[in-house]
Amino acid sequence: MSAGVNLGALRTHNTALVLDLLRTAGPSGISRLELAERTGLTPQAVSKIIARLRLEGLAAEAGRRTSTGGKPRTVLRLLPGAGHAVGLHLDRDELTAVLCDLTGTVVAERRAPLDLGAGADTVVEGAAVEVEALLAGLSGPEPAPVLGVGVALPGPLDHTRGVLHRVTGFPEWSGFPLRDVLARRLGTAVVVDKDTNAAALEVAVRGAGPSACLAYLHLGTGLGAGLVIGGGVHRGARTGAGEFGHQVIQLDGPPCECGNRGCVEALCLAAVARGDVDGAARVLGAAAGNLVALLDIDEVLLGGRTVAAHEEAFVRGVGAVLDERARREGADRAVPVRAAPGGARTVAEGAAQLLLAPLFGRGEG
Repeated sequence: MSAGVNLGALRTHNTALVLDLLRTAGPSGISRLELAERTGLTPQAVSKIIARLRLEGLAAEAGRRTSTGGKPRTVLRLLPGAGHAVGLHLDRDELTAVLCDLTGTVVAERRAPLDLGAGADTVVEGAAVEVEALLAGLSGPEPAPVLGVGVALPGPLDHTRGVLHRVTGFPEWSGFPLRDVLARRLGTAVVVDKDTNAAALEVAVRGAGPSACLAYLHLGTGLGAGLVIGGGVHRGARTGAGEFGHQVIQLDGPPCECGNRGCVEALCLAAVARGDVDGAARVLGAAAGNLVALLDIDEVLLGGRTVAAHEEAFVRGVGAVLDERARREGADRAVPVRAAPGGARTVAEGAAQLLLAPLFGRGEG
């Protein structure tokens, strides 16, 4: 946790620090004194922030805690239901939508078939209908506000402007302003990012340390990577980082939909299609080894529907390739490999974090 500063211009930054500590403290809460100690803010500054958060319905008292000296301290907690965010995962053939509270906990979920090649208008309308159905479940005379909709789908794309580039296999999406079109249709804020970046953000928010350097490899109907460097998602100068699936590892290999031959995505998917999961894991391991060597990655996480269907085989196979490489290079230990937490919902939950994480100072959405 970075320290706060007592400057009016950084009020939002300081509020984010306090909100994040309230979030991580959970239902048991945290005292004003602890908040001041852990943020570096003065007790007066913390009290002002807490007063504002209580007025806005984001925080409440959670009882009193016995003090080692003096009177018991009042502890405060975040009210998770005070706001929500929608996470929307548009895969090539399936839509997953989740409604998350302020802690990122999924409170509702919807799934539907999707044809990404059916045309932008059809896909946008279908996505909007699913989001509206999800939000219809928010009850009460004054339902909690919705921060917006985070959308995650295959790249490449321009995260900053919310415009798609030439999605592999779906050239008709090139140049489509998905963020603006969906925002107009739903009447709410929309943030767009690659599926792998959204999943990487979910991993980072859920426990990656401030110096973490890890790779999330997503193998489903395609293959990509999300990178967490220095504890935050690395998107690159043109938000194009992580196009992992189209590194060529076999010059005379099979053609890929991107136009190259021997891409790791084409090799992996071909192996899976013929039932050779162990072979697909070895190919993925070879490509992961290149990434580990290039960026000195601390950990490799595996996700996506194809991995989920054969989780043990992929974790074992990729791990074996990295182990062998570490032995050849004389490394003290191999980079650990494990399945990403969250299972099939990791990308959708990460899409919701595109709205939630900035609220808690956990990186740009």
